[in-house]
Amino acid sequence: MADRDWLNWDRDGQDWPYREASQFVEASGYRWHVQLLGRDAAPAFLLIHGTGAASFSWRNLVPFLENDYRLIVLDLPCHGFTRPTESPDLSLEGMTTAIRGLLHHLDLKPQFFLGHSAGSVIGISLVNATRHAKHAQDPAPQIFSVNGALKPIRGNRILSPMAKALFANPLSASMFSLLAKSTPLGNNLLTATGSRIDPLGDAIYQRLLGSSGHVRGALGMMASWDLSHLNAMLQRLSAPLQLYAAEDDPMVPPSSSRKAAALAPNGHLQLTPTGGHLVHESHPEGVANWMTEALQAARTNGADAA
Repeated sequence: MADRDWLNWDRDGQDWPYREASQFVEASGYRWHVQLLGRDAAPAFLLIHGTGAASFSWRNLVPFLENDYRLIVLDLPCHGFTRPTESPDLSLEGMTTAIRGLLHHLDLKPQFFLGHSAGSVIGISLVNATRHAKHAQDPAPQIFSVNGALKPIRGNRILSPMAKALFANPLSASMFSLLAKSTPLGNNLLTATGSRIDPLGDAIYQRLLGSSGHVRGALGMMASWDLSHLNAMLQRLSAPLQLYAAEDDPMVPPSSSRKAAALAPNGHLQLTPTGGHLVHESHPEGVANWMTEALQAARTNGADAA
């Protein structure tokens, strides 16, 4: 795709949250946009956004975490400001491999993983992929999921071929972006999340929807997504899995998290009545309190076990 199809950092990143922490790194076939925040010597915490979003979606949660952790906040492949330098593989396996390559390049080993929506699946896949390479002295990882898209969607037989057809035609992404800029389409999509977010977040989502490169990346991720092995992945997951789900999420029903909590050997679910799909943006205090309580409980249980 041409440069004009992608976001431009000098133009489109001027008001990007935590811009001063941003860097661009070439690894695993991508020029990554990644932000490193918090204390250098603190435990590493990887934050993974969902399909169609970008690193800015964690802007309201970062203040609750940056004093205690080394935060790694990235734009997923072909999302936001992360561009491919070769033919991209946007499948779950491809993204997992690419992110592992980025982490190796940065010489960072996250102990904590936080994912939103499809980002939760990537977090689980990352932990599952690294469990065989884990050394005895490495601390046990912990996974946090917010409104995780953690079960196969019934409409995949229709949606996946549709996404593949749209992804195969670059004009589809360009037309979508044009409509998002010139019609109420962008506002309607944000309203469909059931979340009320701040004006900056709204403006950046509109900007992303107006980027045909970003839109094509989201379509490519949808076209390549295969969760047929997710249940087995959850069943063999040794790491604690903490799940948080909004009961009024119109995009990913809480039943997705409820089922994952039942399948994972160390799965724990907390429901919240409101917040919508973007609950980490609309109600960051609630998400932060949930994480703090889960981490304190894990430390207490670890001390008791010792």
